[in-house]
Amino acid sequence: MGINNNNELLVLGNVNDDAELLRGQAEVYNHLFAYADSLVLRSAVELRIADIIHSHGQSMSLSQIASKIASPSINIMCLERVMRMLVRKKIFTAHYNEHPSDETLYGLTTTSMWLLHDQELSLAPAFLTLTDHSVTKPWYEISHSIKDGGIPFVRAHGETFWEMASNNPEFNNLFNDGMAAATKPVLDAVIKGYDGFSKLEGSLVDVGGGIGKLVAKIVKAYPHIKGINFDVPHVVANAPLYPGVTHVGGDIFKEIPSSDNVIIKSVLHDWADEDCLRILKNCQKAVSQKNGKVIIVDIILHPEGEGMFDNAAVALDMFMMTNCTGGKERTENEWNKLLKEAGFAHINIIPLPTIMSLSIIEAFPY
Repeated sequence: MGINNNNELLVLGNVNDDAELLRGQAEVYNHLFAYADSLVLRSAVELRIADIIHSHGQSMSLSQIASKIASPSINIMCLERVMRMLVRKKIFTAHYNEHPSDETLYGLTTTSMWLLHDQELSLAPAFLTLTDHSVTKPWYEISHSIKDGGIPFVRAHGETFWEMASNNPEFNNLFNDGMAAATKPVLDAVIKGYDGFSKLEGSLVDVGGGIGKLVAKIVKAYPHIKGINFDVPHVVANAPLYPGVTHVGGDIFKEIPSSDNVIIKSVLHDWADEDCLRILKNCQKAVSQKNGKVIIVDIILHPEGEGMFDNAAVALDMFMMTNCTGGKERTENEWNKLLKEAGFAHINIIPLPTIMSLSIIEAFPY
């Protein structure tokens, strides 16, 4: 069996005699068991294996790791098989001793260091959030959604993502913890990767800024900027006080506080184009000075890209499609079209290559 130039399958003989077709078969199996990568790693995060090794200060044997897991009946054979897979995936290292009687020693890698709990820069909460059953269940509804319509999350749970977050405190806390962990490294990248803050004058309103961490970091780094954190009233009501930052509650679809400049990070990908146009036009109205601008921090999708985070960005687009009403990641052409329709005169794109596929998009009203 093989494939001709018209992508038609031809019966030519034993599949094992066709190396290219055999590779295709292997690739199908790799995709078939791709869920094992994330879910086996999830088990290690739940068991805090990286934390156990980190606390020990050096590589550990399997029996040493097992002794630190709070359980009276550890299945050490299953633990060994989990570690074997995670070593293969380069999550942990393994030092195999020459003598069979000596135990293998397991150590950390730069990957597992990101999965330590209770660290300022940790992706463990994000990993637990995005592999939680409540988040993965809607993915089984994608084909039904394509055929019959509807949002996969709503089909799976009977309510929207945001309704569930509002009605279910446990899910809300899970999501907030996960997103807070994913945001921490992004904030540093934005501050360090964009020198435009030093040139801003007057005030900067962070649209959909949550409890104000981003604008607070900006103001701390650039004290000449007057920060305004803008979000829905119940969010800003619980926001801490930050020097140089004022919290304002409101509705981004109605009116955004007047300011010399606007920043909006990871908000527009939550919404369909028609909703984004309403938000962007309100952002444009809020910028009062002719030398002001709207600073968008969001993913620029590269479907054909080979960058470090391009695969994750495409997968995140599927997450937005599955869980949000109209949410999506956008290509550079889609951003250009959207911003042109919103009435911006020109834009400037500044990539932040170290974090996902995030970029700074400067949008100028005049």
